[in-house]
Amino acid sequence: MIVNYWASWCVPCRDEFPLFKQALADHAADGLAVVGTVYLDSDDAAKAFMTKTGADWPSVTDPDGSRAKAWRVVAPPQTYFIDRNGVIVSRQIGEVGAADFQRQLDAILR
Repeated sequence: MIVNYWASWCVPCRDEFPLFKQALADHAADGLAVVGTVYLDSDDAAKAFMTKTGADWPSVTDPDGSRAKAWRVVAPPQTYFIDRNGVIVSRQIGEVGAADFQRQLDAILR
């Protein structure tokens, strides 16, 4: 599972979404899931952003910031890579590049 904290106003988030979309397409048979959490953003802006980027994975809102606080989110984007046993294998603070994304994805798909 990949858990991603994002916002519509976050420029690096726009660059990461295609990585998530491609990973879901490539690893659907492996059971990969992506869950987004909207960080300090309006519902309307978040929905428009998801539509524009073609993001079809679930995202939840965090209106009071409690989820972000519990996950120790510094700022978006922040991404967690969680293995099949529910263990957080890695945490990416800031934008993740394609090569680093693949490395972290490989670690949770083993």
